[in-house]
Amino acid sequence: MLICAACAVERDEPVPELCPICTDERQYVPDEGQNWLSLEELMLAGQRITLEETEPGLIGISTEPKVGIGQTAQLVVTSVGALLWDPVGYVDDDAAEAVMKQGPVLAIAASHPHMFGVQVEWSRRLGGVPVLVADADRQWLGRDDPNIAYWSGSRPVAGGLTLRQTGGHFPGSAVAHWPAGAGGKGVLLTGDSVFPNPDRRSISFMRSYPNRLPLSGAVALRIAAELEGLEFDRIYGNFNNVIASGAKAALHDSAQRHAAWARGDFDHLT
Repeated sequence: MLICAACAVERDEPVPELCPICTDERQYVPDEGQNWLSLEELMLAGQRITLEETEPGLIGISTEPKVGIGQTAQLVVTSVGALLWDPVGYVDDDAAEAVMKQGPVLAIAASHPHMFGVQVEWSRRLGGVPVLVADADRQWLGRDDPNIAYWSGSRPVAGGLTLRQTGGHFPGSAVAHWPAGAGGKGVLLTGDSVFPNPDRRSISFMRSYPNRLPLSGAVALRIAAELEGLEFDRIYGNFNNVIASGAKAALHDSAQRHAAWARGDFDHLT
């Protein structure tokens, strides 16, 4: 197994000349070209995993130094077990042990293929837990494994924690709804289909962030409508980006704003 240095998604050997995820229009191959890494060489170079509480019941997992895209994974801990969300592109035995100390991990899931990381390797080191992959995105898997389970639409995990498919950034793009989060007001863990902005009060809806390619207004409204029935007050993105409160209203208002700009409602301001 090797890891793409640019996106940190694992891939069975022999690996292709170029990473299929990075050659897609949503990503890019770095100017210096394709490079493949192994867990062993990362470990020898001093790679490590850090865990830090995001809020009670939610633990952020990061790589130091950054591996690939450099997302922060989240471990959602419920009374019956945990979900590892958006797994990072590195794992070792110490990291797996630290995660298991938080309680049994019931499943691993990613918001979209850019966040697959080394999900199969995480699964194996955590005792063979299921890796939940949206059926619509199965073509982007770089590594097969008996522990991969496909799902569509909605998928309960544990303790009220549920995956919901929104589409958008990828057809299988998903969020994790954690009703007990934010002190019982509810949390959404999201990826690039619902992306909290630096202003901490609005959300972006993009097909590609590095290549500045937006989703249509209709898709932004569809995503907001898909999540309208869920109760949540807070949204965590995959790079420590957060809307700490009022997130449900922010999602609705941001989708309306995105659609209005896409329609040309504000062209007089340009």
